[in-house]
Parts: sequence; C-alpha cells; structure tokens
Amino acid sequence: MVNFRKFRLFLYIGLGMMFRLHPSLSWAADAGGQALDIAKLAQAIDTFWVLFAAFLVFFMQAGFGMVEIGLIRAKNSCNLLMKNTLDFCMASLGFFVCGYALMFGLGNGFCGVQGWFLVGAKSGADVPLYAFWLFQAAFCGAAATIVAGGMAERMKFQSYLIYSFLISAVIYPIIGHWVWGGGWLAQMNFADFAGSSVVHAVGGTAALIGTIILGPRLGKYKPDGSANAIAGHNIPLVSLGVFILWFGWFGFNPGSTLGIKDGGNLIALVAINTNLSAVAGTISAMLMVWFIGGKPELSLTLNGALAGLVAITAPCAFVSPGASLIIGAIGGTLVVLATFLLDKLHIDDPVGAFPVHGVNGIWGTLAVGLFGRQALGLASDGLFYGGGFSQLGVQALGIAGIVGFVLLGMGLIFKLIDVTIGLRVSPEEELKGLDIGEHGMEAYSGFQIFITQ
Repeated sequence: MVNFRKFRLFLYIGLGMMFRLHPSLSWAADAGGQALDIAKLAQAIDTFWVLFAAFLVFFMQAGFGMVEIGLIRAKNSCNLLMKNTLDFCMASLGFFVCGYALMFGLGNGFCGVQGWFLVGAKSGADVPLYAFWLFQAAFCGAAATIVAGGMAERMKFQSYLIYSFLISAVIYPIIGHWVWGGGWLAQMNFADFAGSSVVHAVGGTAALIGTIILGPRLGKYKPDGSANAIAGHNIPLVSLGVFILWFGWFGFNPGSTLGIKDGGNLIALVAINTNLSAVAGTISAMLMVWFIGGKPELSLTLNGALAGLVAITAPCAFVSPGASLIIGAIGGTLVVLATFLLDKLHIDDPVGAFPVHGVNGIWGTLAVGLFGRQALGLASDGLFYGGGFSQLGVQALGIAGIVGFVLLGMGLIFKLIDVTIGLRVSPEEELKGLDIGEHGMEAYSGFQIFITQ
C-alpha cells in the first residue's frame, strides 16, 4: 500500500525543483526543520492551485463574451465586447479599492470595515493575500459581467461602466461578506460553496431589475403583445463560449477548495459533481424545449448546460454525484420555463441572464438544503436525508435576503443613473447599432449588417 505522506513529500520536492518554488529551501536534518519545509511547500502547492483556478475563472470572461455576442445582433457586437472587457477592469479596480475590505475585512455582520486598498488586509485562506485576492477578484468580475447580456443592445456604455464599478465595489462584496466573510448568514450556517447565490444570483437578479428599468428592445413585442423573436447572429460562437465556460467552471468550483487537501478527494468530488450537473442540465433543457417547441433548439440547450453549472455551484461539495444529476436536470428544465415566462411578462433578456444565473442561482442555493449531507461538511443534513427543514430554512432565508438586497440596491443605482446621465441610447442609435453609435466601428467591417429592427 502506498504511503501517501511519503508520496506527497516526494511530490512537493519534485515540484519545488521543477518550478523553483523555493530556490533557497534547505532541508534540515532534524524532524522539526523538515516539517517546516514541508509546510512551506504545501502552501506553495496550494498557492499554485488557487492561482491556476483564478486563471481559469478569468478565462471565463472570454466565454461570457462569446455567448453574449452570439446571442445578439451583429451591429452590437463591439459594444458588448467592450462592456465584457471593461467589466473585469472595473471589477478589479473596485474590488481593490474597497470591495475586498467590505467582503473580507474585520467588521460586523453586515460588512467589513478594514483593508481598504488592501492595506492591512489579510488572506481568507492559507495562501498569500495577493493570490487569494486575485481568485476572489475573478469571481467578482464574473458576477458583474452577467448583467451585460441581460441589458444588451440598448444600454449606454458610460452608464454601464458606472454600474460595473458600483456592483463590484459595494453590492457584491457586501453579500460576499454575509456568506464568506463571517457575516450574518455565515453565522447561521448558510452554505454556498462556490457562489450560486453570491455570484450568480447576484448577477442574475441585477440583470433582471436592470432589464425591467431599461425596457425591451425596439420591435421585441408586437402590438398584440406577442413576442417577436430577435435571433442571435452567430450561434457557433455561443457554442464555443459555453464550452469555454464549462471548462472554466472546473476552476470556479474545484478552485473554491482553496487548496489541495485530504489527498484531493474534495476537489475530485466537486469536479465530478460540476460535470454531471452540466450534462444533466443540457439534456433536460434539450428535452424540454423539444417537447414545447417541437424541435431540439440549440441556444436553449446550451443555456441548459450553463443552468446546470450554476445550479451545482453552491452544493457541489455537499452532495453526491447522483444528487448532482437531479440538481442539474431540474436546472435545465427551469431555464427553459423561465425563458418563456419572461417573454410572457414582456421582460426582454436577450441572452437569458436571469433564467440561467438568477433562477438557477436561487435553485442551487435551495438545493443545498434538500440534498446536502452533514457527512460532506454541511452543518446539518438536508431535507431528503432526514435533516428536516433546518438547513433548507436557512438557505431560503439567505437567498431571499440576497435577492431582496440586490433588487433594492441595484434598482436604486440604475434609477439614479437613469435620471442623471440616462441608461438607454436613443431610438436612432439603437436602430443603427451601438457599435457605430457608441464606438464608431463595426465588428464585421465590409459586411452589410444594418437592419430595420
């Protein structure tokens, strides 16, 4: 039988030599000195893992960009990619200035109050502060960029920049503190392993309230109230973007372990749950849209994959692989039903930001209280494992508080922007396309893309 401690020791030594993680490292002859060196190498490996996961989450920005521009019209592609690019910039800036302090600084149950500009800030894990900050900043950027798709094709660029900074610097960090920074929800044993509520429900709910305030695109709804389908211009790009996001989610969820512990068992559980939920979400969305519309439509099927990924993000460390299949299948069904419901309500969400991230962020959070296992690290068993309504009640209270705070906070921010510099471009600019009106350029130079809708 392999001695894991000896194996890990040789692994640490090998990686240290290969990557020169600690070039000044000298192995002491006594056991205490060796233990100290092993601890340093263990931290180095954990740091490498967290940074690698952060890089994967950062690459998800490309996935979001491809999905979003593929689902909108060609005349607005540059505008959306500008917003997608600046999202991460504004998120990084806001999270550096005050976001990290509000989220992880010492404070009270509502927010942190120390660590502005990272001065005096401390890491929230057993890795260096800057590595932990980068991983969390990538999450912050993901939450911010969700809104770009929901408010696409009619929102002013400068207004979007203000929104992006404020959600990253204030709204997201405060909710993050509630759950991951020792705030009031954490004290109640609310559980969200990787961000169904903190990241996705926040971004999805912000997209919903922003879309409602902004209003639908010109020509989206007919005089009789029925929806007019406005097709995306490049579905292959959507498919590419979904696979990039699926790949990046293996950094998003497994990376939230914040280190390689217990022989990698936790990372392995999170990874398989992440994949199985995405698979189930894809299949269930395909079957649902096939049943409703008579054909297995691709864009909603792809959103089903994202729905499964969002839904499993909170419970991924607390449930079995079998449960992840159920969670993903329900998520894929919900995204299709929610998409049709928004059309009925005349809420124009061009890419399905709220059905994917909002609805399934809520569902994934509640799923912890249904399928979660105390044996896997949860405070108490979920409802389906004999734990009663205890954990489910906490999850329901928590997600209600998060959604309510985002609706109120982001609603106020969007309204203030609207009455000062305005949220929406002019009808003429919307018809011509935001690429020309906002940026003076075209995504596909030389091709005629001007249309009358």
